[in-house]
Amino acid sequence: MATIIKRKTKYAVVYNHIDEHGTKRQKWETWNTHKEALKRKAQIENDLFDGTFVAPNDQTVADFLFDFVSLYGEQHWGVSTYDSNVGLIGNYINPAIGKMLVQDITPKVIDIFYKKLKKTKSVTPHGRKPQKEYVTDVNIERIHKLLKCAFKQAVRWEMIKKNPFELVTMKKTKYTPRDIWTAENIRKALEACEDSKLYVAMNLAFACSLREGEILGLTWDNVYISDDDIAADDASIYVDKELTRCSKRAIEVLDKKEIIKIFTPLKPNTSTRLVLKKPKTDSSTRKVWLPKTVAYILRKWKDAQEELKGFLGDEYEDYNLVVALTNGRPCEGRILLKSFKELREKAGLPNVVFHSLRHSSTTYKLKLNHGDLKATQGDTGHAEIDMITKVYAHILDDDRKINAQKFEAAFYSQPDLKDAKPSEEGKPGIDLNSLIEQLQQSPELAATLAQLIQTGDSGG
Repeated sequence: MATIIKRKTKYAVVYNHIDEHGTKRQKWETWNTHKEALKRKAQIENDLFDGTFVAPNDQTVADFLFDFVSLYGEQHWGVSTYDSNVGLIGNYINPAIGKMLVQDITPKVIDIFYKKLKKTKSVTPHGRKPQKEYVTDVNIERIHKLLKCAFKQAVRWEMIKKNPFELVTMKKTKYTPRDIWTAENIRKALEACEDSKLYVAMNLAFACSLREGEILGLTWDNVYISDDDIAADDASIYVDKELTRCSKRAIEVLDKKEIIKIFTPLKPNTSTRLVLKKPKTDSSTRKVWLPKTVAYILRKWKDAQEELKGFLGDEYEDYNLVVALTNGRPCEGRILLKSFKELREKAGLPNVVFHSLRHSSTTYKLKLNHGDLKATQGDTGHAEIDMITKVYAHILDDDRKINAQKFEAAFYSQPDLKDAKPSEEGKPGIDLNSLIEQLQQSPELAATLAQLIQTGDSGG
């Protein structure tokens, strides 16, 4: 068990334990008073008896997270998640608490950390300008989710007894109605659009609720727009990949997991690569039916592409991409977004981002199908239906208001319920004193009123 040894003015608690490598070691812990040493001795002996003892560990958060990424992240994350989580660790976690010991992280330390994050400048890759000046609540929620998962592994690895992040109450992120274009806005934008690839991309975003990466990763072998398909109202696309840019390190470390194709870079010395990869979730792999007009737009676009291939010959790099550059190479999101911004400004339309077309699509479909969540989720590819109910609650509330009106017409308008009348309370009554005073001041009004009363009596 444990022993207390006096060392000058302090007290040492001495005990044997098995370290993480299975080696038996002796540990000395120094305390200022005999009372503190007795308390620690009792705790050690109780934990050893229960089999819950965790030996003191001097590993820092930064070193632990390095092990966590190597042992857990590389097994469970895809390339996009890997890059995102490594970025959160490097940009926000390690600078703030990386030098602290894992065993010194408490719920109070976490609360202080999150408070500090709210005043921390946002960091974006490749020197891009951040959308928000400071770390957003959404990113703090992502950091919390990452650290909660990491410290769960620390418990499993017997570095700590309890996960402090499970004891922290996070403020729920409020989803406010997004700024989107109306159907009229989108129609106006399409009429003003002169960039053919942007025109196709906008139609796919709005009609099919596709994400930007899904549009740019769509290939012609997943587009079904034959005469028979269109005649049978079965024109459709199949979403099973997306275009994204990720780090070479993520590709190498994860051994090309999820990667379908790596495009040869124009500049070989860059640290990132453009890739086609599997979608972010299983629910993102889906079939989406096309409106006939969109099917014909795609057919016309494909004919134009084929004509361009014939003209360029070997100079055309054919990757079978639906939305591609003039030479066939993949169209990066930044190119599409730049073209979209120019269109928005030229047409004098509200300031929204390209991704908002997907939200316009979801909103429009919820209105058309009167809040059919499952049908809408099938098109959007959201992993959880809760995402739709949270983000688009205002649309669903409109339909619930209509439900009340329908309920009134179908049930409460029946004859046997007609006695239910609006309350008479609050309606203005007749002020007799005021009326008498007016009649006294106006003989003509009094005479007219008397004549009316006499006429009414004689006619009764």
